[in-house]
Amino acid sequence: MCTAFVSIEPGAAVPVLLLSVRDEYLGRAWLPPDHHWPDRPELLGGLDLAAGGTWLAVDPGRRTAACLLNGFGPLAPADARRTRGRLPLTALREGGIGHLDLTPYDPFHLVLARADGARVFSWGGGRLEESELPSGLSVVLNDGLEGLAAGRTASERIRALMAARAAHFRSRFTAVPRPGPTADGPAEAAWGGWLPIVAGDGLAPDADAALVQRRDFGDGRIWGSSSISLLALGPDLLRYDFAPAPVAADGPGWRRVATA
Repeated sequence: MCTAFVSIEPGAAVPVLLLSVRDEYLGRAWLPPDHHWPDRPELLGGLDLAAGGTWLAVDPGRRTAACLLNGFGPLAPADARRTRGRLPLTALREGGIGHLDLTPYDPFHLVLARADGARVFSWGGGRLEESELPSGLSVVLNDGLEGLAAGRTASERIRALMAARAAHFRSRFTAVPRPGPTADGPAEAAWGGWLPIVAGDGLAPDADAALVQRRDFGDGRIWGSSSISLLALGPDLLRYDFAPAPVAADGPGWRRVATA
């Protein structure tokens, strides 16, 4: 149950802020952000070692970022299925995914953030939905933008968990001053009052509203948050902070990813 929050304030020095929390079975191997793709050397992102793609990629030259969330709906045909992890790379290089044949992909939501705004693409196996995000704070869940995608989970329990998370963290982020990150300095100075909230806001990892999660499904299968990414995008700024999850609320554990 990955989550992305996007804050857009057109008149701010840093108009777009993106928080992406990746959830996955914790035994799935990955590498932290770097230039992992020889065919796309300009792009940065974490590497999913199981499929070779990524859950979030950044193009420093264009000051754009793309993050991927799984969706709900009919799965792609098994004999034609392609990994969704290449979609963020394609979206950054080609400016979107609307030109692609998406039938080989399982359902997903993709956030494409720019220095002046952001757009969400949602695919549930039928028609690609595209939404330009409004000013203010938006949340993208596995049920899509604000949980309103055409293809949504049939599980009332999962829907309740996502709704609890969205409500709790929307309230918390809007209750503190919006960060105005600069290119330099540690994460705690850049992200201010958001940082302890991003780290989990003191909620237990199995709480209904938990953003940083850990849930034991038995038989050695542990599902949880594996990493957290914070990005600030503006006309003259791209800042990318990354931490494996869980991370301390007071700052240690964050790494500022070099984007020059």
